[in-house]
Amino acid sequence: MQSSQSTIPDSELLNHYYNDGNSKWLGLLLQRYTLLLYGVCMKYLKNEDEAKDAVQQVFEKAIKELDKYKVEYFKSWIYMIAKNHCLMKLRDKGKIPKEITERMMATPAEESDRTELLQKDELLEKLNGSLQELAPEQRICIEQFYLQKKSYLDIAEATGFTMMQVKSYIQNGKRNLKMLLLKQMKHER
Repeated sequence: MQSSQSTIPDSELLNHYYNDGNSKWLGLLLQRYTLLLYGVCMKYLKNEDEAKDAVQQVFEKAIKELDKYKVEYFKSWIYMIAKNHCLMKLRDKGKIPKEITERMMATPAEESDRTELLQKDELLEKLNGSLQELAPEQRICIEQFYLQKKSYLDIAEATGFTMMQVKSYIQNGKRNLKMLLLKQMKHER
């Protein structure tokens, strides 16, 4: 049952949740996007602990909002919740002027914006899937370097790898990630 649950489309999980109210469906959905949300929160907040807290807060908000109305494109929707949450946190800290925040927080109303957002989400999903296929050392180094914005030295200290290993894992991981993405895109054609 576990492996088949990861292949259930988002829309089907949402429908199950709306039909029977069982939070396990919502749990599967949220678990699916934890890494994506963490990446979004790190991008804006640039702090590991704040990003982890923000992901939990986004989960809580998502649970409340899903009970209020029906969501069609879960990934785009949860992405916007995370982005808006982070922008509000930054605005509250005085790091972004209010008028800029409100423009950035606008939801994609036009079809072209929605299409572009869906394409970006699809690419992020492919990237996340390909990232999971990398060797663990490469994945760890890439996640820490690109998502957590750690330096080679920080990664070496956290993992016990040498600086040369970290550099090598990141370079090889990037190359392998690119090959996996290209392979996946060719396969879809």
